[in-house]
Amino acid sequence: MNRAPRPALVLGASVFGIFVGFGSLVIFSFGVFLKPVSAAFGWSRTQASLGFTLAALTVAAASPFLGRLVDRIGPRRVMLPCVAIYAVALAGLALVHSLAAYYALYVALGLVGNGTAHLCYARVVSSWFDRRRGAALAAVMAGAAAGAILIPPLATSLISHYGWRSAYLLLAAMAVTLGLIPAILFVHDAPTRRQGSDAPARPHHTGHTGLSAARTPVLWLLLAGFFLFSLSVNGCVAHLIPMLTDRSITADTAALAASLLGIFTLAGRLLTGAMLDRVPAPPLTTAFFTIAAIGVAILSSAHTPNTAFLAAALTGLGMGAEAGVLPYLISRYFGLRSFTEIYGYAFTSYAIAGALGPLLMGWGYDQWHSYLIPTRILAAAMLSGALILALLPRNHPSPSEPATLPLAA
Repeated sequence: MNRAPRPALVLGASVFGIFVGFGSLVIFSFGVFLKPVSAAFGWSRTQASLGFTLAALTVAAASPFLGRLVDRIGPRRVMLPCVAIYAVALAGLALVHSLAAYYALYVALGLVGNGTAHLCYARVVSSWFDRRRGAALAAVMAGAAAGAILIPPLATSLISHYGWRSAYLLLAAMAVTLGLIPAILFVHDAPTRRQGSDAPARPHHTGHTGLSAARTPVLWLLLAGFFLFSLSVNGCVAHLIPMLTDRSITADTAALAASLLGIFTLAGRLLTGAMLDRVPAPPLTTAFFTIAAIGVAILSSAHTPNTAFLAAALTGLGMGAEAGVLPYLISRYFGLRSFTEIYGYAFTSYAIAGALGPLLMGWGYDQWHSYLIPTRILAAAMLSGALILALLPRNHPSPSEPATLPLAA
């Protein structure tokens, strides 16, 4: 009867889907399950943590291939089996009785992880929204930020009341009810634009191929800027609580700072989404990444609760920008023809940097017996990434034209 609600339904289903996707249910619940699972089997923390490492590396390796597949056969045909396998693997963790099975299930989660998260949903939403694409992408990424805030206490409560095995089953049920069922009903690429629609005309067939995008300096600037940002922010966030507690800040205060970081990450995503469709994306990204760099610099010498809270707030605000800005810039500079493949390459670079950051921070601490120097180095790296992104052209080329740099850059 009325076709207008269709984009809103697609957007709503995407928000719920990413809320229970790999980034929320696996990444942000892992630390909650670590102690009870290790205790149940007598595994060391290193043995149990290797499951997460395997999943992260598998996501990084699989993302470009998933992206290419999405561009060839469409997001729906990739997303639905990925979400189904993802839910089964989560449920399988409730039944595991050996370390080998535990590792195998985390590898399976990594293989399908981005099929339940950013790659597919960003492609779908970009095909439905043109003029309001920035706000739509920010809304989807806000679903992941909400997961970062809500999933850890939810998982903690489920384990406390029902045990870790039942908690895994209940999370798998969430993946089905909030992820798989809405995706079956509502999530698919937009049709060719009709009068009054916000979706772009011929959304799926214009733009760069992955190979032609790789030949442009724009893509390499994007990869370099976001690599440095991911290296820095993931290194700092992973060591946030031990960094603060080493300076005689209480564990409860450090946990509150971590929660504040999550809240401001959500605020940053909503704020950048509201601004992306109104101001040029490159200077906006540079501004938010500079704010995060200032937050990390403050964090390097934070010795009081107030400075810790300020550092967490500024860092979170800048973090909130990256999730929505990266797919937005890729869609604007390179079109939607091979959007998911190109996004897959960018995500792989981002994930590798995210894996290296905590290791470099730990190595720096072992070398200097303090977080001061490594944190300041990472703040400088983050600022460098922000300045690199300032070189991007402000005007987006049409999807059929090459993305080039202006002579001044």
